[in-house]
Amino acid sequence: METLLIAVVAFGASLLTFYSGFGLGTLLMPAFALFVPLPLAIAATALVHLANNLFKGALLARHADRRVLLHFLPTALPAAFAGACLLSELAHLPPWFRYTLAGRELAVEPVKAVVGALILAFVLIEGHPRIREARLSSRWMPLGGLLSGFFGGLCGNQGALRSMFLVKCGLDASAFVATGVAIAVMIDLTRLAWYGPAQWVALEGAPAGMPLLIVIACISAIAGAWLGTHRLRKVRMPQVQKLVAACLMLVGGGLLLGWL
Repeated sequence: METLLIAVVAFGASLLTFYSGFGLGTLLMPAFALFVPLPLAIAATALVHLANNLFKGALLARHADRRVLLHFLPTALPAAFAGACLLSELAHLPPWFRYTLAGRELAVEPVKAVVGALILAFVLIEGHPRIREARLSSRWMPLGGLLSGFFGGLCGNQGALRSMFLVKCGLDASAFVATGVAIAVMIDLTRLAWYGPAQWVALEGAPAGMPLLIVIACISAIAGAWLGTHRLRKVRMPQVQKLVAACLMLVGGGLLLGWL
């Protein structure tokens, strides 16, 4: 059942990025978190996100703007590593507090509370037109790298912040997408360098079929990206945006309050 769900969510999330305004990682990570510990869910999502962006990068790499990359990556990569390290530290902290709801004992764990709060924040950033369309001066690109790298490493959400800065760089559509994909790939590689030894080996309770699950998710995400690129126009559907935002708010609130 989890394999089917992850495959459907990966395909649908990759496809919905053409409509909803939300990124693949924002939509896929909560699905993984239903079946595995949250840090492992973030690491698994990073692998799928990386595979999906490598597929896109293979098609668009020649359009990436090297000047922008040189301004963005020096702060993004160390920040991504720092965010991944913080995630690991939060995962080992004891619950902040426990409470009982409807006869069920619940615990508010630091890692889930932080990630849940960040999901809620990014729903606001990626879903609110005024915030999503905010334009910041190109001289702030190093800060954009710092922020998108750190939050990419911590919870996997980086696209909205990255786009807010890249949009001021004077790039055409192909260069904008290709440069964003190149940055996302480098951030994914950096955070996976930490997730690998710190999370994949150390975490207990991961299902035995986790590697196969990730492979299926990668294939599904790539298929969704291909369909979105070749068969569907990139338009915005307010109904889809609102539905996705509502679901993410439920997930973020559930993590924050210890319900998930």
